[in-house]
Amino acid sequence: MHPTLRRSALLIGLLAAAAAQAQDAHLARNLAATCANCHGTNGQARGDMKPLAGLSAEKILAQWADFKSGNQPATIMHQISKGYTDEQIKLIAAFFAAQPVNK
Repeated sequence: MHPTLRRSALLIGLLAAAAAQAQDAHLARNLAATCANCHGTNGQARGDMKPLAGLSAEKILAQWADFKSGNQPATIMHQISKGYTDEQIKLIAAFFAAQPVNK
């Protein structure tokens, strides 16, 4: 394939992926749903697990960065935290920050 065509095909693919992601109004919720096994539905954890609902996005992002860098000890979060893009992490943090605190 000619280099110009290859670059064009790559650009079209990237634009299509970005458009598909932008069209998914539930992307943040769907990404955050992967956290439910430990942190409860919508971040409403029970028991010894830390709830995420109502925490500021900034706090969630800081904690996530600590897990990702290894500065915060964890059983599994140090591995999970590396599986998301920065944009996905921001979406997840914003989702949990918007959830009401269940008292």
